[in-house]
Amino acid sequence: MKKSGANWVIGDKFYGRETDIEAMMERVKDKNHTLITAQRRMGKTSLVRELLRVFDVQGGVQTVFVDLEAAQSAEDAITEMAAESLSIKDAQHGIKSGFANAFKKGFEQVDEINLLGLKIKLRTGIDAGNWQQKGNEIFSALAKSDQPVVIAVDEFPILINRLLKGTNYQITSERKQATDEFMSWLRKNAQSYQDRITLILLGSIGLEPVLRQAGLSATANIYAPYDLKPWDKTTAANCLAKLAKSYNVDLSQKIREDMCRRLRWMVPHHIQQFFDLLHNHIQRNQRLVATLEDVKTVYDNEMLGPRGQANLDHYEQRLKSALGGDGYTIALDLLTEAAVNDGELTNYDVAQFRELYEKIKGVDQGTMNFVLHLLVHDGYLDRSESGYMFLSGLLQDWWKLHHGGNFNPIKIRTDQWAQKT
Repeated sequence: MKKSGANWVIGDKFYGRETDIEAMMERVKDKNHTLITAQRRMGKTSLVRELLRVFDVQGGVQTVFVDLEAAQSAEDAITEMAAESLSIKDAQHGIKSGFANAFKKGFEQVDEINLLGLKIKLRTGIDAGNWQQKGNEIFSALAKSDQPVVIAVDEFPILINRLLKGTNYQITSERKQATDEFMSWLRKNAQSYQDRITLILLGSIGLEPVLRQAGLSATANIYAPYDLKPWDKTTAANCLAKLAKSYNVDLSQKIREDMCRRLRWMVPHHIQQFFDLLHNHIQRNQRLVATLEDVKTVYDNEMLGPRGQANLDHYEQRLKSALGGDGYTIALDLLTEAAVNDGELTNYDVAQFRELYEKIKGVDQGTMNFVLHLLVHDGYLDRSESGYMFLSGLLQDWWKLHHGGNFNPIKIRTDQWAQKT
């Protein structure tokens, strides 16, 4: 096993998700549309990429992978779908007919077309008035293929969040209508061609909470959720052992257990990252044997330091894009309150925050409820008997380090507010 860095992995680098692959293959064979949900870095993209690779090797199903991370509009999404769907030879004629203006020299061979240049050409022919028609033509062309088609759409929730909230994170009636139109269009095509086309939607923020906030949950009720869980400790420890063997590192069982204990929530990327940083550390010290002191040093100075910061900052950025405004501020407060209190956010703390935000900022109960729902849905917190708990030890420690220094816990804030009033 080799280090994977921040990239998705397939083939012989793919590890620990055999059961998930089997479950997803079964869903596709049963022609069930799926929405994959999970905390970021859990391996959603790797899972789907490997699934499509297996289907390509086995045959009988044709596959399309569409990445919408850069898409800003429905028109952008249709452009990406059209360009990637041209990989299906049976669908090329139908798609090119619908986008004839993009092909000045007739029906060229797809592998001779520069992909970026092709997308630019396709985009010029798509506007607010015809994107649904163009999208319908893509689905129609794919449905006529000799074999069923699986379309995996990565970062789909990011696009929906942009459509719904724009750059100022505000839901307006116009944005809600545009989002409803796009979701309803996709829903109609998914239902119309269910025997021929299967959709898999995935992304690094939750689709369900975003749609729920706008009252559009019904537009996604055809997608059966699949919750991609973290590895269990045995799988994570075995991964560390395989990595250690590949790089001739002596990583004892005690060391591997300590690494897992610190992470607590076995996110595959965090396992890989921890090993990579530990390996680099002992290499710099010209050793092959790792110690418990090495693990502590790497965790404190590397995982929680500048090298790990870019990766963990992304969690906060995703919260801001999904929530914005008061919701984002509340989320920061709730997570920091939990982080500085050994990972626990009690029901009493939540009640105090509700009262404080309502009286000081006029935030209604619905906003607080939505924030808590999203934090649980997206894997930051989990319900406990007394309230909520941080799932990830790494994220909890990082949050405390970066947000806990000048943070006033809710008890202090409540006392201060009471004195002022």
